[in-house]
Amino acid sequence: MKLLIQSILLTVAFTAITGILYPLAITGIAQVAFPRQANGDATLLAQKFTGEKYFWPRPSAGDYATVPSGASNFGPTNQKLHDAVATNAAAFRAANKLLADAPVPSDMVFTSGSGLDPHISPEAARLQVERVAGARGLSRGQVDALVERFIEPPQFGFLGEARVNVLKLNLALDQS
Repeated sequence: MKLLIQSILLTVAFTAITGILYPLAITGIAQVAFPRQANGDATLLAQKFTGEKYFWPRPSAGDYATVPSGASNFGPTNQKLHDAVATNAAAFRAANKLLADAPVPSDMVFTSGSGLDPHISPEAARLQVERVAGARGLSRGQVDALVERFIEPPQFGFLGEARVNVLKLNLALDQS
């Protein structure tokens, strides 16, 4: 009987610690240290932009939905991956009037690990400038300047690569 009571007390104690105290502590720290991210920020998630007047985000394996987010998990020898990459590259080349054999940035043909990465490379954004400028009746210089304004440096100056948040860029385009 003593062992049963100890087991019940330990279960209650660890449930309180790991199920109540720890989540509350982490939530409190997040609210203080990262309030925007902790409360949700749409600019942290890719949005589905199509059409000529918007910059396109990375392809998404989950069609930009948060519930089924994730990668396709296709291996490098999987024909579905090869087909998707070829389709994405052809669509990007056609939309941006690139030559049939022009290189396409990898972030415009491969999905991200989460399927919700809101960033593309500056190179991918620059390749879309002419299309977006033409569709919006803006000069290439105006759209180029906007892209350059939205290039974010590597995190902390050394982690990752320079990137462009597509949602922020498209919202700025709509406001101009």
